[in-house]
Amino acid sequence: MKATRTAPAAKLVVVIEDDPLVVEATGGLLHSWGCDVVTAKSCDEALANLAETKAGRRPDLIVSDYQLSRGLTGVDAIERLRSAFPNPIAALLISGDASSPRCEVGSREYHLLYKPVNAERFHAALVDASVLGR
Repeated sequence: MKATRTAPAAKLVVVIEDDPLVVEATGGLLHSWGCDVVTAKSCDEALANLAETKAGRRPDLIVSDYQLSRGLTGVDAIERLRSAFPNPIAALLISGDASSPRCEVGSREYHLLYKPVNAERFHAALVDASVLGR
């Protein structure tokens, strides 16, 4: 009798972004690279979506815009999402303001990308974060 192999689970990536066009484009790109994607406009929505659609599965990566609505930042969202799970989660922070989070980010283990981020740079950041293979 042959043993059946199951395919490895796709890497789960949470995208937190309040611009619907950016969410759609980023989610589509991640799907095309074989990732399982949960999108949200906020950390609260991300946690709810994870609980509802992924049975609370721990994400492999968080991708967040730096400037979110209601005065929150991507740093806030990433830290809150990370605190909801027992093991560390890699994170990419994307900023349109080259002066924004540089010193704040350096000590908190985020990969920082500045807009506009092309697909090649984004893919390289995912490889560096060990989410995608080379």
